Amino acid sequence: MYFTNISTAQTADCLHLREQCINAANGCDSVWKIVEDVCNISGNRCKAEDTIGCNRIIQVLVDEYPEFKNCVCSTDDFCSITTLLGKHCSIDKGNQTTCLDMNKECVEDEVCNKQLSLYLKVCSVNKKCNMEECQAAIRFFYQNMPFEVAQMMTFCDCIQPDESCHRAKELLHGKPCAVTAVPPPSCLSVIHMCEENEFCRKKYTTFRSKCWRHVTKKCYDDEACLETLIKGDMPCSANADCKAAYISNWGTMLRVECTCQNLPPAEQPLCKLFHHILHSKSCFTPSLVLPSKAAEGTLNPTVHVANKDAKRCCNDTLCNTIYYVVFSFFLESKY
Repeated sequence: MYFTNISTAQTADCLHLREQCINAANGCDSVWKIVEDVCNISGNRCKAEDTIGCNRIIQVLVDEYPEFKNCVCSTDDFCSITTLLGKHCSIDKGNQTTCLDMNKECVEDEVCNKQLSLYLKVCSVNKKCNMEECQAAIRFFYQNMPFEVAQMMTFCDCIQPDESCHRAKELLHGKPCAVTAVPPPSCLSVIHMCEENEFCRKKYTTFRSKCWRHVTKKCYDDEACLETLIKGDMPCSANADCKAAYISNWGTMLRVECTCQNLPPAEQPLCKLFHHILHSKSCFTPSLVLPSKAAEGTLNPTVHVANKDAKRCCNDTLCNTIYYVVFSFFLESKY
């Protein structure tokens, strides 16, 4: 769940709307009660527990009562309920999930720790690195994590110079074995090798289509076009599909650290473009700000789902139940 800094006036407006909703006789109070139940809102916390179910019921609220539209964000699959709750949540250390937090949380969780142990056995720094085996291991690790957990691990960071955190970050991100080649290949070579491999090519095609749709092959041979894209720090879509495609690249040659040094000048623009596409974090910078979940056992209710399809089904069931309850109420109130 992403929280945004908001103005005092906006907070007051949304708080006023909430009070109106609770005191209204048009059914809004009943929907709000469902929001509180599903989002597990209590005390002064600026976070919701079940982000998927919470976002869906919030969408029901906004659909039925459009005046709430400016109180929630509508980007990606996540919506901020900060303004909806009438609270101001600043971005501070308490609202960030660091890589050290994620590492500790995973180690303390039975299922996550088991998956992590399998990965570390292959990619251990104490043994000779086999890059292909390590890449397969990290790919398996992330594929077996629920999407929200994989996302938190992928985009975790260290908010201050913290050696322990940086070690945890390297561990979660496959360094050095899965991503560091000696000497480092050029980014052009990485793309060419990827396109020659059917598995990698599919990953790259999906990633490009979900994140960088405006970068077409027509631009690859146009130096002026490439320079324009690079100078403009070309944006990517950064939506949920893009994040999923980015995470899916882990454990492939697309995550191998590459360079544009020692290439002839004519190849530099295209190489820099590929480096930007593969390694720039500008697209996902907002995702580094996440609710502080490590202290409250985030992984316990989430990772303990061996089958991702079962989890998806569970969420759909929850969503259907919510819609049934809400719209049954409106049918009863209208007729």
